[in-house]
Parts: sequence; C-alpha cells; structure tokens
Amino acid sequence: MKTKNLSSVEKKLIDKNNRTIGKAIHKYNLINEGDRIVIGISGGKDSFILLESLAMRLKYSPVKYSIFPVHVKIEEVPYSIDENYVRNMCKNMGLDFYIKTISIDFNQSGDLSPCFICSWHRRKELFKFCREHNCNKLALGHHLDDAVQTLMMNLIFQGSISSMPPNLELFNNEVSIIRPLLLLPEKNLIDHAKAREYLKEKKMCPYSNETSRNSIKAIIESMEKLNPRAKNSIFAAMSNIHSEYLPIGKK
Repeated sequence: MKTKNLSSVEKKLIDKNNRTIGKAIHKYNLINEGDRIVIGISGGKDSFILLESLAMRLKYSPVKYSIFPVHVKIEEVPYSIDENYVRNMCKNMGLDFYIKTISIDFNQSGDLSPCFICSWHRRKELFKFCREHNCNKLALGHHLDDAVQTLMMNLIFQGSISSMPPNLELFNNEVSIIRPLLLLPEKNLIDHAKAREYLKEKKMCPYSNETSRNSIKAIIESMEKLNPRAKNSIFAAMSNIHSEYLPIGKK
C-alpha cells in the first residue's frame, strides 16, 4: 500500500484528529498497560482510521499494548473488502490481519432487520476471537454522529435514553468495548479518509440504505438548520443530565 504525501492542511487535519482520539483515550481511560485489543475492521473509513491511530500511538506512547485487526466476513451478505489491501496496510504497521468467515440463516431472524442480525453475529464472532486470543478489549470505530443517532433512535423507537458508551465492560469484566473515535464528528473522519486516499469496499452492503438510521440523520440535519451546533449539543447532553427536572419514576 502506497502512502501519499500529505499537504500541510491534510497533515494538520490528521494531527488534530489523532489528538482528539488521544483525548478520548485519556478521558475515558480506554487503553492501559498490557491490553490486548481486537480492532473490528469493517473495511470502511472509520475502522481504517481507528487502526491507523492505535498503531501509530504504539510508536511513542509509554503505555504498551497489542493490536489484533479482525474482519468478519458473512457468506450470505454480498459485501466484500479488498483483503490484500488491508493485509498490506496491516503489514506496513507491523501487524497481522485476521479474517473470520461465518454463515447466517437470515430466514430464521423473524422481523429483525438484516443489519441488526448481521451486526449481532459479527460482534459475537469478535467476542469469540477475544476469548480465543486472550484479548481483553474490543475497539470499534463508532464516532460522535453514531452516538447521537443511536440516542435519537432509542428515544423515538425504544422510549429509552441510551446510546454508545465510550467504555463498556461485559461478561463480568472479561472484555470491554472501547470507542476511541467517539469525540470525532463524521465530517472529520471523511476528510481524514480523503487525505489518506483509503481504498473503498469492493462491494457495498445491499442493506445499507434500508435502516432507520438514515431517517434519523435527516432529522438531525433539520435540527442543525435551527442550531448549527445541535449535534454537539445533543452529544454533550448525554453527560449533562439533570434528573431532578425529569419525570423519573419507578417502573
């Protein structure tokens, strides 16, 4: 994989994004000495930036940890990445690239959406890899927009106030999900990916435009017409809850 020469503007952008990722790591205590971290590689820009940033930090951070980039491939979904491209990317970083292939029977999924079923099985396979390789953390490429959209979806469809925590301990603290990109808006990641000229997926998922998330994006965009910083305000609100002014009662 060739690395293009960055302009001063592009380098400034990437440096700023990496500082924000570092801020999230320190603020939420995401990485500690000796951590063995699985990185879920989807083949999209977010997972590439996550991989690049965590691999780069290893070069200068006093905190030493190990990285295991893993891509889960589902036989029934016509979505594919350029495996050689990702393998070479990992090789240039001194990392091995792992691919796990699984099969899903979507006909037994009832009314659940294909995206939910696919995501659930991918996550399950990543947890399995964590156990098999004695890894204690799973890093995912969710960003600020993802967190805000999830909050809105849970409000509208589930009647709950919940989203994507930066650090979520599971299975009696056996493994934690960490989200180092959570303080970054998607626009920053799009510009970052353009600067790096990452290769896009070979085949896009046919279900990618069938989710409610796209409708939620439109709602948030309409909010930004009222307040250009609406998205940031919604994200900040998740850490600024005044329960005494909410009709909270026993279930």
